Amino acid sequence: MYAKQYEITLPADYDMEIIRERVAKGGHVLDDRAGLGLKAYVIRERGIDGSPVNQYAPFYLWNDTGAMAHFLLGGGGFQNIIRDFGRPVVHHWTGVACHAGPDRSVSPRAASRLLTSIPVGSDPDATGLALTSWIERETEALRELARRDGVHTAALAVDPHHWQAMRFVLWTNAVAPDTAATERYEVLHVSGPGVNALPEGYTW
Repeated sequence: MYAKQYEITLPADYDMEIIRERVAKGGHVLDDRAGLGLKAYVIRERGIDGSPVNQYAPFYLWNDTGAMAHFLLGGGGFQNIIRDFGRPVVHHWTGVACHAGPDRSVSPRAASRLLTSIPVGSDPDATGLALTSWIERETEALRELARRDGVHTAALAVDPHHWQAMRFVLWTNAVAPDTAATERYEVLHVSGPGVNALPEGYTW
């Protein structure tokens, strides 16, 4: 599993209905894309849920990195983003764990993302396994979160360049108010052709 997201920040007075219409017309094109676990078409709107910006920020979980490369570089769809918005920075993370929530069969309407810097920490036993222990704790927390009512899918991934963990959760109605999140999103559509092929638990 591989996670990917790009964020297109729009002017403060941008009419977000334009993005809603864009997704309503074209969001279905990846509904049967081979190699894709899921794509969540998510937005943030200035002044809503604490967002300081208007933003279109599609999020992907890929089962096949070759299919992801084709989407990005081989004319598989990303060219439309470049054509309409320019070429954004594409954030990507190595998948660590994924869980289906109790509401996997319900279309999600909200999402949360939590970005956390992974602490360097000490290694008192000189084993080099402090990182592994930290990931184990985060994975257990993800498992517990995924059991909550209203969760569609919960995923944990890591950027080993900046050593940052990313937790992304799809919610059927609204993000639970006690859930830690650096960003909260409205979900406009989810394409999930390979959602049932996403790993359950650790990706290894």
